[in-house]
Amino acid sequence: MAGKLKVALVGNPNSGKTSLFNQLTGLNQQTANFPGVTVERHTGFCKMSDGSIAEITDLPGMYSLYPRSLDERIVAEFLLNHRSKDCPDVVVVVADATNLKRGLLLLTQIVDIGLPVVLALNMMDQAAKAGINYDLHKMQQLLGVRVIPTNARTGYGVDTLKQALLQTHTATQQPVYALDNDVLAVVKELREKTGVDNDYEAYQLLEQPVIPSFLSDDEKEIVQSLKKKYNLFPGKYHGAETIQRYGFIQDLLDQVTIRKADEEWKRYTFRLDRILTHRIYGYVIFLFILLLIFQSIFSWATLPMDWIDTLFASLSNYLSNNLPEGPLTKLLADGIVPGIGGIVMFVPQIAILFAFISILEESGYMARVVFIMDKIMRKFGLNGRSVVPLMSGVACAIPAILSTRMIDNWKERLITILVTPFMSCSARIPVFTILIALIIPEETVLGVFNLQGLTLMGLYLLGFFAAIGSAWVLKKLLRSAERSYLLLELPPYRMPRWNNVGITIFDKTRSFVVEAGKIILAISIVLWVLSSYGPSSQMKEAEMRARGEAAELQLAEDELQDKIAAYQLEQSYAGKIGKAIEPIIKPLGYDWKIGIALLTSFAAREVFVGTMATIYSIGSRADDENTIKSRMQQEINPDTGGPRFTFATGLSLLLFYTFAMQCMSTLAVVYRETQSWKWPLLQLVFMSALAYVSALVAYQYFA
Repeated sequence: MAGKLKVALVGNPNSGKTSLFNQLTGLNQQTANFPGVTVERHTGFCKMSDGSIAEITDLPGMYSLYPRSLDERIVAEFLLNHRSKDCPDVVVVVADATNLKRGLLLLTQIVDIGLPVVLALNMMDQAAKAGINYDLHKMQQLLGVRVIPTNARTGYGVDTLKQALLQTHTATQQPVYALDNDVLAVVKELREKTGVDNDYEAYQLLEQPVIPSFLSDDEKEIVQSLKKKYNLFPGKYHGAETIQRYGFIQDLLDQVTIRKADEEWKRYTFRLDRILTHRIYGYVIFLFILLLIFQSIFSWATLPMDWIDTLFASLSNYLSNNLPEGPLTKLLADGIVPGIGGIVMFVPQIAILFAFISILEESGYMARVVFIMDKIMRKFGLNGRSVVPLMSGVACAIPAILSTRMIDNWKERLITILVTPFMSCSARIPVFTILIALIIPEETVLGVFNLQGLTLMGLYLLGFFAAIGSAWVLKKLLRSAERSYLLLELPPYRMPRWNNVGITIFDKTRSFVVEAGKIILAISIVLWVLSSYGPSSQMKEAEMRARGEAAELQLAEDELQDKIAAYQLEQSYAGKIGKAIEPIIKPLGYDWKIGIALLTSFAAREVFVGTMATIYSIGSRADDENTIKSRMQQEINPDTGGPRFTFATGLSLLLFYTFAMQCMSTLAVVYRETQSWKWPLLQLVFMSALAYVSALVAYQYFA
């Protein structure tokens, strides 16, 4: 086969498709969007037995080629577009061996559209526990495709699957669904006019609820005219087709099933569900799990965070002392290194958060959270499926908003999109942890609970209550007669696959550091320039003033340089910007330096810490203990003579960052998803106003 082998992995949700993808590609994978749309696909590379490299694409889960959501529509178009350079050479349909009837529907459709197919019969360990036994040789004959038993959790069958991929070059000639005679006429006409190479592929172009976007304008017009000419509409033959396919599937299963499942194999799942989905205990256990997560974020991450913070302070000191003096050295030592350090130091906490989220998903518990929260969510204009975006928002609001596509109801989806940014994402962790460490003592409550961890959990709960409170208001304002229902499959509980957990932690943490690092690097450079330069006359005047005061006080040389830097910072371009907004933010307890950080963090919240690190590095004495935390602790409020970051100021900042919409990328995604600037602008204004008022009340009350 010429060129790189292109393989697509498709399958139902919870079929183990992503685990198989991880087994094939390991860490050699990346995440990107489909061209032109914000739907993610994961691509990785796999070395085959003949030494060649295969490109593996893990597509979003789906049940059939008839899409119910945008994700499924994009996947359906990907598979139907045989003329695309991205069209797979082989499709691996991953099916759950314990629920094969459900998975075979999608398989038979892909077989009929004329793509080479391999069936990966996954979760064979679970099938063995259930007592299920299949005649795989006969199944292969009846389907006309290779059937490979696999266990993606252990890697069983992966080498055999690779070999099958190399040997599968042509599509099977055993179609499952026989088109009706009255459909064949329009299919034939469409194939003649468009060059489509397969009857069922042409049929799908006519049956799709939305005319596929990959067709040219002329082809779209041909499809539309044929549908009108033959009185076709989406779903006209869908019911008859589904009945025929399931009839074929049932006949096949009757012939290949040697032993059926013993329902007793799920007894442990049923027993656990009686507790974890209980109308009272279920919520208590969920809150306890949340508490455990936030306690761990502080307790387990403290040592590595302090080590990383000290390391970057030492690096900055080393560069200052060993590189030639000049603007480039100052940029590196006072701008770039402290700015990047302000993000890297929070990697341990980010990794712990993603570890817990991955374990909850791998174990099957996250589906139970969706189930138990459905009743509560509906009171606020949402449904149980809204819990997935809200929980995902704890990691990042952008993929969380994209995941709202699983919500069929327009009103509930829109409300979920609008309130998801209230959930405290991982970008807020750097801000929360540095401020909590400054104003909350490191003490234990009841001898067990870390007070800082409890504070962090309180902020996350506050964001959640703000989300559902806003949802309730939107429920009253937005009118829709459409009703929705939660249909959810609860997978059996499983021990997390630690390899998958590790890959998730690595991938998500790397993505966070790289994406945040790009922004931090750019802003650190710009901010250092703005902080180091200003009108020449005013900068000279600031230096003269500092030297005069230093002579009177008989300050040492390093103290003189600090005073010069402090006065020049105030007269710099950054200082002037901060001074311009200071009257607006002073009632919140902020000075112009904090104001600069507020402005830069509207690009991304985590920039706050990097900005503070850069601002406070300007002119600071170089010593190994000069960490970000220590510099912020030493900052003095000239109006009071006390520390700048008091409890009132710290609490005000915590509330501001809990509620404020400070992520341009999120606003852009909301625009893409709603196709209107009205909704992201509403988010920006409402969340910013709520943040300002909350911070104002907190500071004025506690100051």
